[in-house]
Amino acid sequence: MNRHEPSTEQIWELLSDRLRGFLTRRVSDPQLAEDLLQETFLRIHQKVGDLDDQGRISAWVFRIANNLVIDHYRSNKRADEKGLEHAAAPIEDRDNLNHFVAGWLPDFIAALPETYREAARLYELDRLPQQEIADRLGLSLSGAKSRIQRGRARLRSMLQECCSFEQDRRGNIIGYQSKSSTGCDSCNDGRGC
Repeated sequence: MNRHEPSTEQIWELLSDRLRGFLTRRVSDPQLAEDLLQETFLRIHQKVGDLDDQGRISAWVFRIANNLVIDHYRSNKRADEKGLEHAAAPIEDRDNLNHFVAGWLPDFIAALPETYREAARLYELDRLPQQEIADRLGLSLSGAKSRIQRGRARLRSMLQECCSFEQDRRGNIIGYQSKSSTGCDSCNDGRGC
């Protein structure tokens, strides 16, 4: 294993929750989604050494999961063509790259000034309502909103300093390119640009 190659455990920590949601949206049975999640990570564990482009690890992981969904529908004789067609559509066409870029947020949030860091983490990663964030941080609702808004503005600036993003008409990320030949910290550890 080279020094930049992530372990299965690191990939689990980074992507398992989003991958679980991805699978749950594609199959109607939560237990089946969990089984597919476990099978995905078994394949990741077996093949992580073969990964050539560490910068595309998220796309690689979601491709493995998507292929397992397609295999499930093909092997299930009751599967309708629409279910298979939905599963077989390219991931980027259906889900864009929002989930991939969202994987960079923990690193970027950790780099925020302390004043905004916790409010941004609670809002962006934990998805807490603004009033609950205000209560947890001992702030007024307007104070919490202000910290969240300013933290999000800094996150946006940090992301734009790191990469150029291509968006569709709805604002979904459909492409990106690092602005630096060395990339940002997220790029260098295989989780970003």
